[in-house]
Formats: sequence, structure tokens, C-alpha cells
Amino acid sequence: MDVTWHGQSCFRLRGRNATVVTDPFPPSLGIKLPRLEADIVTVSHPHPNHAFVEAVTTKGAFIVEGPGEYEVKGITVFGIRAYHDALNGVEEGTNTIFLLEVDEVRICHLGDLGHALDDEVVEAIGTPVDVLLVPVGGGKALNAAKAAEVVRSLEPRWVVPMHYRIPGAKTELEGVETFLKEMGVTEAVPQGKLVVQYSGSGDSETKVFLLEPRL
Repeated sequence: MDVTWHGQSCFRLRGRNATVVTDPFPPSLGIKLPRLEADIVTVSHPHPNHAFVEAVTTKGAFIVEGPGEYEVKGITVFGIRAYHDALNGVEEGTNTIFLLEVDEVRICHLGDLGHALDDEVVEAIGTPVDVLLVPVGGGKALNAAKAAEVVRSLEPRWVVPMHYRIPGAKTELEGVETFLKEMGVTEAVPQGKLVVQYSGSGDSETKVFLLEPRL
């Protein structure tokens, strides 16, 4: 399966038989999504820049907007309740972490997670996590230091940063450089897509993969 990033928290996860789009955003963000088609659309929380499902043009796409377990065309989606802040949602409400299995590859999309993960959530996510999609730009979600803490708690094969400042986007977020420093990455060249195959036990060391936004 392959992973492409369209900016903010929006990814396309493309498997052999089906495709997922996560957290699509509207043109008002200042950057514009390309034409997107998907069998499944996940929405981590109902804030405008994460819930513009109209961006996906496929009629009949299955929309997942909260916790639960679903299966569509061989893709398993497991939604886990979390929060958009460190006060159990008092300030910003809830956030859904999505664990998706595509072609036996397990991808965890953290949405706009605003807190470290407790043991219960880590256990619910389970192992292995092949690809972790993690917000790193701060604002009302994880900053670089907290994001690195979450990465360490899940020990994924690959970690892909998201929800950070990129040219053209109307957001007040930090750039990705602080997160890379937290992870001990001295050089990272953005790539167009991440291709991941099932590997059984997975690798022992987490690798950071920087994607360039496809707009």
C-alpha cells in the first residue's frame, strides 16, 4: 500500500482493492486539495479543516466520524476515542484516533490529538504500528516534544509528521524542523509517497519519513 500527503492531516492510503482519505480540508485553508476519490473517508473531529468530506468526489464513499469498528472492501477501520486537548476535551472536544489495516499494513492516524497516550489507549492501538501519522506543529494539537513522546510510546516502523506549517496554508503552526530535531533526524528530504509492505514483526528502529504535500 502507499501513503501520500495532501497537507494538514489529509492523507490518501491506497491499497490493492480500496482507498482511504483522512481529514479532508476546504479551500478556505488557503491550499486546495486535488480531485480525491476514496472508498472510505475518516474524520477525526468536526473542526472545518478536518471534516470537508465534500472534497471526496466518490459517490457512496463510507464516512467514519467517530469510534467503532468497521470493514469496507477489505479495509478494517478501528476508531478510538481520545481528546483534542490535555483536559479530556474540556477546551476543544473529542478526537478520534483511527487505526486502519490496509493490505495487512497497520496505519495509525492520530488526528488532532492533544495529549500523551495513556496505557489504555496504547493497548487499544496495539502492535505493531507500521505507519504512525502524527501531528507535530502545536497549536491545539501535539507540539514537537509531545509528538516525539507519543512516537516513543507506540514504537512504529515508520512515523510521518503532519499538521505543521507549509507554504500557503492559513494556519498558526510550527514548522516540522523542531520535530525532526526531537527525533534526532539531521537530514530529511521530502518524498512524494511512502510505499509500505507487510513485514510480519516489523523493524526494530523507528524511521521518520517526510512527505511533500501533493496539492
